[in-house]
Amino acid sequence: MTHSNDNTLARKGKHLSYAERVQIAVLKQEDYSNRRIADIIGRVPQTINNEIHRGKITQLKRQKQNGKIYDYYIKVYDADAAQANYDKQRLNCGRRPKWADTDAFIEWADEKMLDDKWSPDTVVGFAKRHELFDASIIPCTTTLYGWIDRGIMRTKNINLLEKLSRKPKVSAQKKRPNKRVLGPSIDRRPKEIDTRESFGHWEIDTVVGNKEKTDAVLLTLAERQTRFEIILKVNGKDQESVNQAIRDLQKRSGHTFSTLFKTITSDNGSEFAGL
Repeated sequence: MTHSNDNTLARKGKHLSYAERVQIAVLKQEDYSNRRIADIIGRVPQTINNEIHRGKITQLKRQKQNGKIYDYYIKVYDADAAQANYDKQRLNCGRRPKWADTDAFIEWADEKMLDDKWSPDTVVGFAKRHELFDASIIPCTTTLYGWIDRGIMRTKNINLLEKLSRKPKVSAQKKRPNKRVLGPSIDRRPKEIDTRESFGHWEIDTVVGNKEKTDAVLLTLAERQTRFEIILKVNGKDQESVNQAIRDLQKRSGHTFSTLFKTITSDNGSEFAGL
């Protein structure tokens, strides 16, 4: 069926991010429907349905009634489990490398480069010229050098006489001079936060409606150890609105604020510049 009047912003070819999975988990806890969640984060409803199906985990619930304890299991969507499943599936993506099907060429190439001191270019050229192997398993010279760098072959860079005398190519990307940095990098976050061993470390994000400019903006705070979440409605996705929400939260928490909120981790969005 053709939808000629839909106003959902398509994001074709873009996979769901971890931040979006956290938003989905928060909205599901608030009993939002899958279609409403799709409208809020700007995705196709079927994408949300598939994501929730793949990211569900089984949780044990225990209820005490009339002196008896009842255990039952429920299935809930979990952002961390969904992200772990996504990362695992991504390992199977992409074209199979040429060395995955057979090691015949690699064994022969290692022998020529280690024993006969051939260069990678000579190895590739000789194999192609004399048709020693099927063309589908013979790499180009650049790929063969890449296999050596990645440790796929027994041959190492130190075994290549010509390469040792050449200036190595610097592969590090240049830093963007005008990159916006609003706070310390997440890499500098203490290890105890990553292991979820202590309470009081939160992650903050905003959830914005994507259909109209007047849609509500939600500020979400998720505690990493307990997964407890706080959802606040703010006036807009800007620094002042976020700062006001944090001030209100600090006022409500009183003297326990510094104990409850030891750290707050955010992305590099401009609305979190005042944290």
